[in-house]
Amino acid sequence: MHKYLFKGFILIGLILFLAACGKTGEASSGKGENGDWPEEIAIVQMPNEDNPNSPTLHTQLREHIAEEVGIDVVEYQGGSYAVGIEAMASGNIDVMLASPMSYYQAQKKAGAELLVTPQADDIPEYYTSFITQGDNDEINSIEDLEGKNFAFVNAASSSGYLYPKGTLVQELDLDPALIEQSGYFFENVTFTESHPNSLMGVAMEDFDAAAVVNGQIDQMLEAADLDPDDIKIIGRTQSIPDASYIIRGDMPEDLKQAIEDAFVSFEDEEYFEALHQTPNARFYPTEDDYYEETIKMLETINALEGAE
Repeated sequence: MHKYLFKGFILIGLILFLAACGKTGEASSGKGENGDWPEEIAIVQMPNEDNPNSPTLHTQLREHIAEEVGIDVVEYQGGSYAVGIEAMASGNIDVMLASPMSYYQAQKKAGAELLVTPQADDIPEYYTSFITQGDNDEINSIEDLEGKNFAFVNAASSSGYLYPKGTLVQELDLDPALIEQSGYFFENVTFTESHPNSLMGVAMEDFDAAAVVNGQIDQMLEAADLDPDDIKIIGRTQSIPDASYIIRGDMPEDLKQAIEDAFVSFEDEEYFEALHQTPNARFYPTEDDYYEETIKMLETINALEGAE
């Protein structure tokens, strides 16, 4: 699963692509009910930190979509959501893997629509845990974090900042504008820039507590990089939805449907096992309310201010 999406990415090759050529105004392929399909569609993917072979696996998906839809598909790895959103708004990319925040912005700026999301009954639940040292008797709940030194990951991280901050605001009635200020609720706030840094920082008592995605805890325990007695979990966030593919809303309706059908018919178990931790996952059309609860949480912490 693409859980690191909220951190943003560096659209490798996309910036050069935008500078070198534009899709707007390209010749039609003649396909589609009205003969108005473009000669190619462009998809922006996300590099997978957990699987360095993901570009190869995405190639399988790209080739499948091209075969099913019947037009060329070009693919770009990586980058800044802001760049991707602007590129979609200008018609230079058509499909993009998006977090709730980037979907919200793309919907406002580019008329983006939700397309498909990977789903399966056995996809591991994704959420963030609040942790402290295993022998810290003073901290047993998130209420006990008051006056303590706390670590977030990065201000652009969903699991390492937005969701844990939202949980603190909602459950403890805190002012989202003041949480990072020393002496308001926490004694001090640190941004560690990675979940492993936050996890080991707690284990080594560099700070009292941190927000760490549950999957990172599991990985380090399985790798024996962490003693289970070193930490204890004192709370958690709500479940965090997986990233969804979004599509430009101004594309021909029959082409949007053909692209959706191509994603849905993709059944490569190796791909889903590697990227979504289960061979049983498949792409399903994304419901309109898929990000509704997340958008409400982002509104609670004023994360959407200026996003329109």
